[in-house]
Amino acid sequence: MDAEPLTGTVEPRPDGGGPGVRVDVALRWGDMDAYGHVNNVRIASILEEARIHAFGVPAGTGAAGLGAPVSLLDGVPDTVQALISEHRIRYRRPLEYRTVPARVWVWVAAAKGASIEVAYSIRDGVDGTECVTAGTTMVFVDSVSGRPVRLTQEQREALTGLR
Repeated sequence: MDAEPLTGTVEPRPDGGGPGVRVDVALRWGDMDAYGHVNNVRIASILEEARIHAFGVPAGTGAAGLGAPVSLLDGVPDTVQALISEHRIRYRRPLEYRTVPARVWVWVAAAKGASIEVAYSIRDGVDGTECVTAGTTMVFVDSVSGRPVRLTQEQREALTGLR
């Protein structure tokens, strides 16, 4: 049996707030804490997995794979880093371990000069209950000078379907 790829699809968010990229992220047995819930540190990893599957692999990292549904990082020079400057995570209810992937919706709450605000909703893969809401500030920085790099017109256009 072939596993379903983890790349996302752009579809309406379950909260009715507009489009988002839905990414199914498999839970691992080791993600559980002593209470049977997915551990808070693993929640941050789930956000990372969903963000990468939604927007692509940053330049100069990893190897080629499946394309992202929103090509935010395509064509970004190797000298530009996509760095995380802030995470905000709100736990609404415990995400219990299941052999069913968690459903994560990822969208862009705001696009600024050299950064974007990524928003997330992690939901139980069986009953769809929202367990976590989160936000990440991602900043584009020149790796040589350390200075911010403004979003390109192509990046802004790629994000228009998620706002």
